[in-house]
Amino acid sequence: MEELQAYNRRLLHNILPKDVAAHFLQRERRNDELYYQSCECVAVMFASISNFSEFYVELEGNNEGVECLRLLNEIIADFDEIISEDQFRQLEKIKTIGSTYMAASGLNDSTYDKAGRSHIRALADYAMRLMDQMKYINEHSFNNFKMKIGLNIGPVVAGVIGARKPQYDIWGNTVNVASRMDSTGVPERIQVTADLHQLLSSYNYTLEYRGMVTVKGKGEMMTYFLTATKGDGSQIHPKAQPVEETIIGSICH
Repeated sequence: MEELQAYNRRLLHNILPKDVAAHFLQRERRNDELYYQSCECVAVMFASISNFSEFYVELEGNNEGVECLRLLNEIIADFDEIISEDQFRQLEKIKTIGSTYMAASGLNDSTYDKAGRSHIRALADYAMRLMDQMKYINEHSFNNFKMKIGLNIGPVVAGVIGARKPQYDIWGNTVNVASRMDSTGVPERIQVTADLHQLLSSYNYTLEYRGMVTVKGKGEMMTYFLTATKGDGSQIHPKAQPVEETIIGSICH
C-alpha cells in the first residue's frame, strides 16, 4: 500500500506543479471541488512550429506518419529537458497543443519575483534558448522547421479542471494575447507586447519595433521582436537591476 501511495504521489507531481500537487495530497478532495489561484503578474509563452503541418504526412515509408510524430516527440522532450534546468526553475510547462508548446512563469510564491521580475526575464531567456535549440535540431535532422514565439505578461487565473484526469491550466486575457502574439508572429522571431517590451528594455535586452499588428478581439496592437543577440553577436545577459515601480505597476496591475 505504501508503494502504491508513493507511486501516486510521483504521478501527481508529474502532472501538476509542485505546490498544486502538495495541495491535493494534504487532504481529501471532492470530485466537483474547484482549485484555482489568482496570479497578479505572470509571463506567458506560446512557441509553435509553424510549418510542422507541412512536414507531417502519412505515407507507407514513414509508417503512416508515426516517424513524423516521433521527431515531434523528440523536439518536445528537448524543450522539457531545457525547462528542467535550474536557471529556469521559475518556469512551469503548462501543456502542448499539437506542435505548440505553452509555458509560464511566476505562478506561485516561490517563483514570483515581485521586486526584480526575474521570473519574466527567465521566460524571455527560455524563449531564446528554444530558438537556438530549434536551429540545432534542424542542423542535425536535416529539416527546416520554423518556430515562432509569442510572449505577454499580466494577471492570470490558474486552476485544475477535472477529477479522473485533472488538468492544470491558466486562463485570462493575458493568456489570450500571448497566444495571439504567437499566431500573428513571424517565423524565427519572438514577438512581444508593448508592456513586455517596456520591462525588458529596462534590463538591457535588445528589441526591435515591429509596428501595429491586427489582433483578433483586440484591434491594433503595437508589438516588438525580442532578439536573441546583441549587436556584437554575443548572447544577451540582462543586467540584474530592479525595474522602476511605476513601470511594474502599469504592466501587472
